[in-house]
Amino acid sequence: MPGFKQLSRSVKGLMVLVTGAASGMGRATARVFGAEGANVAVTDVAAEGAQAVASDIAASGGTAKAWKLDVADRDDIIAVVNGIAAHFGGLDIVVNNAGISVRAAIDDEGYDEAWAKGLAVLLTAQQRVIRAALPYLRKSTCPRIVNIASTEALGATALHSPYSTAKAGVTGLTRSLAVELGRDGITVNCICPGPITTGMTARIPDEQKAVYARRRTALGRYGRPEEVAHMTLSLCLPAASFLTGAVIPVDGGLMARNA
Repeated sequence: MPGFKQLSRSVKGLMVLVTGAASGMGRATARVFGAEGANVAVTDVAAEGAQAVASDIAASGGTAKAWKLDVADRDDIIAVVNGIAAHFGGLDIVVNNAGISVRAAIDDEGYDEAWAKGLAVLLTAQQRVIRAALPYLRKSTCPRIVNIASTEALGATALHSPYSTAKAGVTGLTRSLAVELGRDGITVNCICPGPITTGMTARIPDEQKAVYARRRTALGRYGRPEEVAHMTLSLCLPAASFLTGAVIPVDGGLMARNA
């Protein structure tokens, strides 16, 4: 029997890029990584919000820098990823978190526009970020990619077909790249958050959220962004080196519970 090998559970000193990090789950993810000693690239189309998060991390003793990033712009992705790698001296972890809410009935006049926008931000952007980061990840000793999808990829809600389609695409992209990049030692995993208290769900009245959570989740509540962020962190640990191609619901038991 081989001897026991101690595996690291620290991301201290690793370089992590988080997209959509000015608010919600992205902000929580950036803060969690910063608290654990990672060097955090806080990116978001909302420049002031990204700067605020980076400043909060620095004020708490962490290391972070903000970049404005429009993930729907291919050239912007390439420039920002290269700038981040140059600033931090490399890149170890990519968290594809940026997202938007897309709601449209299949027969709406604006459906094509909603479809194009949803796929551009929620799916196409993820592969572009990965492709831009790939040369740096291949040089890393702990290369990790975490794509954020949704339980809408595993089950569906009416009027959200562009969103559900894009998120289902993220799970397929994750599995395919896990296989393709495995020989490089790059792990690629996916988190599917369920009902989480974020800006996207803020428009839903609290009483409606409470009823939904009681009926649909095993835990009977909405989740917190930090609860998703800590799962993301776990997938990026050096010790998580044999986990790849996984699609993990972080949903309070929503997908496990019968309707």
